Amino acid sequence: MHKSKQIAIILTDTFQSIGLQTILTDFFPPVTISVFSTFSKLEEHGTDQFDYFFIKSDVFVLYSEFFLPRRNKTIVLTSEGDIKENANPLASNFHLNNTVPLEVIIDWLQHLFSCESNSSESNKGLSVREVDVLQQIVRGITNKEVADKLNISLNTVLSHRKNITAKLGIKTISGLTYYAIMNGLISADEIEL
Repeated sequence: MHKSKQIAIILTDTFQSIGLQTILTDFFPPVTISVFSTFSKLEEHGTDQFDYFFIKSDVFVLYSEFFLPRRNKTIVLTSEGDIKENANPLASNFHLNNTVPLEVIIDWLQHLFSCESNSSESNKGLSVREVDVLQQIVRGITNKEVADKLNISLNTVLSHRKNITAKLGIKTISGLTYYAIMNGLISADEIEL
């Protein structure tokens, strides 16, 4: 018999909470789900018993000191199209685009739950130089400034950006930023707002 997964859903939107709860209980039993409308309510309840946290990006940003150490257990729900619909689920184990078809969500969750260890390979095949470029990009530095700072050509920066996007399946700066923060490549304090 499988151990019941303990899942915390922290969403202010009741419909999203009910929808996610229904998907999880219908397709991935046994699960025990606790729904919280705010992070404060989660703290009042206690946080140590949960295997996974489903949150929105604003909650992640506000409480990053809590979620960063738990990044392998934290799933940020997005609706902005940050993740390509056909992206490899392995490329983004912390970002779930809730605007994709139900079948894609189920496949993604199946992958997540089948990899209980949540792979320690945090950079998903990025080279050292690609990580350097990614760190500069999410700090808000322009391509030209990245080239100057890393002593590489502008074309090389563009090539690295293309490779980063392809490897991660993330096409927007905000998506790349969440990836970099969640994988400890940059701290939230280093980002220009």
